[in-house]
Amino acid sequence: MHVLILGAGVTGLATARALAEEGHAVTVLDAEPRVGQGASFANGGQLSYSYVAPFAGPGVIGKVPHWMLDPDGPLRFRPQADPGQWAWLIAFLRACNPATAELTTRRLLLLSYLSRDLMRELAAREGFDFAFAPAGKLVLQPDEAAMAGARRQMELQAKWGTEQRALSREECLALEPALGHIAHRIAGGIHTVSEDAGDCRMFCEGLAASLARSNAGVTFRLGLRATQIIRAEGRVRGVMTSQGVIEADAVVLALGVGARALARPLGLDLPVYPLKGYSLTLPIQRDDAAPRISVTDSAAKLVYARIGRRLRVAGMADVVGYSTAFEEKRLTSLVRQARAAFPEATDWRELNPWAGLRPATPTGLPILGRAPGMEGLYLNLGQGSLGFTLAMGSAAVLAAEIAGRAPPIPLDGFRMGSMP
Repeated sequence: MHVLILGAGVTGLATARALAEEGHAVTVLDAEPRVGQGASFANGGQLSYSYVAPFAGPGVIGKVPHWMLDPDGPLRFRPQADPGQWAWLIAFLRACNPATAELTTRRLLLLSYLSRDLMRELAAREGFDFAFAPAGKLVLQPDEAAMAGARRQMELQAKWGTEQRALSREECLALEPALGHIAHRIAGGIHTVSEDAGDCRMFCEGLAASLARSNAGVTFRLGLRATQIIRAEGRVRGVMTSQGVIEADAVVLALGVGARALARPLGLDLPVYPLKGYSLTLPIQRDDAAPRISVTDSAAKLVYARIGRRLRVAGMADVVGYSTAFEEKRLTSLVRQARAAFPEATDWRELNPWAGLRPATPTGLPILGRAPGMEGLYLNLGQGSLGFTLAMGSAAVLAAEIAGRAPPIPLDGFRMGSMP
């Protein structure tokens, strides 16, 4: 079967590998001239298999007013004349309840554990460098109330196989001495030893190079934009591009936030909207002053990951439309907070700022599987800030779906139309 994958980010490339291993001829199409240029380019770098609780949690609504008024706040909203934005926000607010958050977490853990096993197998087998490291992760809590909530979440996830431990402030500092400059802001933390870190863009480039030279039957059509999904006689037949039609037996939409526009003419209203995130990539100049373990500041919603000799700082979630422009206020805020945490890790002259659009669903569950009522069209999108984490598992689900096999995990909640 010839499968056309729209999107050469980490989700699309992982899907290409999974399908090629099953003997399909695969074409990967992307408007960018290189792979990994969208949300995969400079994300947080954390492979966060155990920390997947959705942004739409039961305590979020009460925090939104404070976040909106705080110039360093992790969330910002700018109203758009876009019905999709308002529909997404309404669905997001409806998902901010304990029952939905618990169900979403349980389902995401199943997918992330599958992804973890496949990622580690790939890292051991393929041999290309993407700064992969079994770093572990420490999620910092700012006060006793937050720590109590984190312990409850830890106990909940323990029922589903997550191994974590709660640490005091002193234990956090013993585990990661580089946190000394913000010790006064730490009440405790949750440590997960089984988390990894890596460079998502390097992963995309290494995986694409491996597929291109391995005679795997994967063709890359980069710098070419899909303008229309072609349907005839009740099924999808391929896509129209600026250079003509590319025919295929099946099409996989793995375009992130770009998928909505292509799906809409087919009558599919994908519940995906961009959450704009920001990052810095800093050269580490004092090894002992930069964290060795991946760190998440839960109050600021910032993540820190060591990627080789670089420190990746990432965070924030702006619901502001589709622009990828890096705004000066957000850059200033990110630098200020990172510099307070690890002031001597670098000289702060080389920042490498980046902004990208995370393709998020209201619940946080990605959309996987066959498009409803659309023979030959498959969906693999909506992973949000967990794109790198969930890529390998999502690809395995798609490969099983296209082959007509039972999926490796239950797809309740992941199929379009079945979300809570």
